[in-house]
Amino acid sequence: MFTGGTMSSIYNCIYKLLNKHRKYVLMLIDTFIVVISYLSPHIISGVHPEKFKWFMNTWYIYVIIYMATFIIMGVYKNIWRYAGIQDIYKCLKASVTANLIFFIITKSANIFVRYYVYLVAFIVTSFCTMAIRVVYRAVLIIGEKGSKKLSHYTNIMIVGAGQATVAILNEISRNNPNNYVVRCIVDDDKIKIGRNINSVPVVSSTDEIPIMVKRYDVEEIILSIPSVDKDNKKRILDICADTRCKLKILPEVYSLLTNDNEILNKIREVQVEDLLGREPIIFDCTMTKEYIQGKTVLVTGGGGSIGSEICRQISSYSPERLIILDIYENNAYNIQQELIRTYGDNLDMEVEIASVRDKNKLNQLFELNHIDIVFHAAAHKHVPLMEKNPEEAIKNNVIGTYNVVQAAHEHEIEKFVLISTDKAVNPTNIMGATKRIAEMIIQSYNNHSKTEFVAVRFGNVLGSNGSVIPLFKEQIKEGGPVTVTHEEITRYFMTIPEAVQLVLRASSMAKGGEIFVLDMGEPVKIKELAYNLIRLSGLEPEVDINIEYTGLRPGEKLYEELLISHGKNQIKTNIDKIFIERPTEFDEQELFELIGQLEKAAHDLEIDRIILLIERLVPTYKRTLNNIYEKSIELA
Repeated sequence: MFTGGTMSSIYNCIYKLLNKHRKYVLMLIDTFIVVISYLSPHIISGVHPEKFKWFMNTWYIYVIIYMATFIIMGVYKNIWRYAGIQDIYKCLKASVTANLIFFIITKSANIFVRYYVYLVAFIVTSFCTMAIRVVYRAVLIIGEKGSKKLSHYTNIMIVGAGQATVAILNEISRNNPNNYVVRCIVDDDKIKIGRNINSVPVVSSTDEIPIMVKRYDVEEIILSIPSVDKDNKKRILDICADTRCKLKILPEVYSLLTNDNEILNKIREVQVEDLLGREPIIFDCTMTKEYIQGKTVLVTGGGGSIGSEICRQISSYSPERLIILDIYENNAYNIQQELIRTYGDNLDMEVEIASVRDKNKLNQLFELNHIDIVFHAAAHKHVPLMEKNPEEAIKNNVIGTYNVVQAAHEHEIEKFVLISTDKAVNPTNIMGATKRIAEMIIQSYNNHSKTEFVAVRFGNVLGSNGSVIPLFKEQIKEGGPVTVTHEEITRYFMTIPEAVQLVLRASSMAKGGEIFVLDMGEPVKIKELAYNLIRLSGLEPEVDINIEYTGLRPGEKLYEELLISHGKNQIKTNIDKIFIERPTEFDEQELFELIGQLEKAAHDLEIDRIILLIERLVPTYKRTLNNIYEKSIELA
């Protein structure tokens, strides 16, 4: 008896032979089949010298015609490793053609061949030439798998026994660049447990994933339930995260409505937003589209993470014109080229390389274009960098905003939308304080201008420039440690598309003077995000990757607040998840006098004076050092 190892060696030898001389091996096999097929009717009817004479006089004609037809019709050009039904049909068509040509030639030349010889030869050659290709393909696949197993393969588990899993299994059988070996499937449908899909067993429910990982020596898990709700996705991913397997996921179902042959390319790494435990926030876009359609829209900071997403979503609402303004030409170029590829000539777009600090350039831009709406996303937003360079935060976030606001007011545009931040609430850092001053500027102008000025405030954005998530991923890739500022630090999180939907939806419903705030659910511990990212990479926190606590940075809070005050000052809108913060009272004349002094102090690099002026402008601003802020939290 042959052992498993012996059979594997035999397959490998056959595979190497077929792979090296595949075309000539198939031609040799076909020649043998044709000869045997033509000889078979003579044998079936009984061996007779006269019949053998007929065979000897005509067999070579049959072989030449058959092989020439196969070559001319391109049968040997097919890559049988990837053969499908069309290739088998091509082989059958060539066989029919060859037998028909042989019949015509022999009858035209009065070469005697009995009719049952034509019939039997045709049936046998057609069947055998097609069958040998099916066997040939199977040997190549098995041999290829055997060859790969000598190097490395990856045992995987698939979660979900639905149509998406069938597509994955079919693609793996055809093309398997990752060298996957699907060991088992798990699914919560009890009817499917105990059955097979493409010979792969459905072994248990998702609750038993850790047991099945050990039993089948699984290295990687693929979540193949594209339409699963957020709660179940989080539950399943939490279970998988404890297995130390690498996790991957299929995207939402709409992105699978394409060619199944590409389904392996759609499998992506699991992202932290998959574990946030809430459904993505989606607003009705009807009002937004009506509001944007046919308008000329200016987006400052249009090349940044938020600004570029604003540009993407605005472009889908058929604006009259989109103007992208950014000081960093690389970002502006990237979003420009992306939108050109997406919309081509259907989008009237202009890119302006300029700073919001340049008042003359802004005035020229507003004079030359009939701008209807401004989305002001340009800002310095890195907290530690702005603590080190407060004068730059003043120049960009305060004076830059003031310049754009003045231009919008003077040219009587329809609406101005400021992109603000939760760090503007009771700020403990320069960046947050400057954004709060920006909010005060637009609220003041709204009281005296034909333009409607509003602000939209939200928390941390996953994947944005400066987000902690890309930093964690890079640290994990480098082997750690992953740096977290404090064990108890928490943040609100949302995705970039969610943030921009809020901006556009709020701007469409704004009457002027509002600060819109999104209900972002419960805050998330940064430590837990770090742990989840490490587990999602198939590693164990504090074992494979260390966590290092570096201490709160200057101006950094343990927690962020979304509203300045609560209760009577918090207004619920008719849109779920959107609230309005009532404007706070302040002296407008003093505001602009102090802004003038701030501008001078920033240009003169008078840091201490900048701090004093900010404290007068923003009474809730409390500048704290990272080593004493924790105590203030305890007293709050």
